[in-house]
Amino acid sequence: MPIYEYQCKACCHCFEELTLSASEPRPKCPECECADVEKLMSAGCFRPSGIATGSGGFTAPSCKPSG
Repeated sequence: MPIYEYQCKACCHCFEELTLSASEPRPKCPECECADVEKLMSAGCFRPSGIATGSGGFTAPSCKPSG
């Protein structure tokens, strides 16, 4: 199940929502309960399969936010 990022158009709160499909109705803002939210483009984090990690191999970048 994908996790989508949303931003509320009323209070500008950003939040993530785990959904079964993209066709589900958009969630309400958890801060102000407004239903007018916008789906955001977010960066993905993945590790290609079949590529070794460790010494001499590829290591995927961390998904942790900087700061």
